[in-house]
Amino acid sequence: MPIQKILVVDDSPTERFFLSNLLTKHGYRVELAENGNEALEKARLVRPDLIIMDVVMPGLNGFQATRAISRTDDLKHIPVILCTTKDQETDKIWGLRQGAIEYVVKPVDAEALLEKIRSL
Repeated sequence: MPIQKILVVDDSPTERFFLSNLLTKHGYRVELAENGNEALEKARLVRPDLIIMDVVMPGLNGFQATRAISRTDDLKHIPVILCTTKDQETDKIWGLRQGAIEYVVKPVDAEALLEKIRSL
């Protein structure tokens, strides 16, 4: 089943706007959340096909939210792409261990991100 609805989770209004605009222009429906707690609520409500998740956010961070999603029976089928400024190899390994399927470093290479989404 192709990806149609994407939940973008980021505490930065600029990043939310950039990703939302990029994805909408390529035909995806986009829902937005500002932090990990809101991401969990929205994931249950809107049932996205994919979640693009920042890591550094107040409250529940992206690693914690990804772990919660990947370990919750009614959410664990939703793939998560972590999208963050944290560019250390240890961060990437940790993010994938939390249940993310991909790890993208900001600033986002738009074409590379779109290719990752298309390949799901």
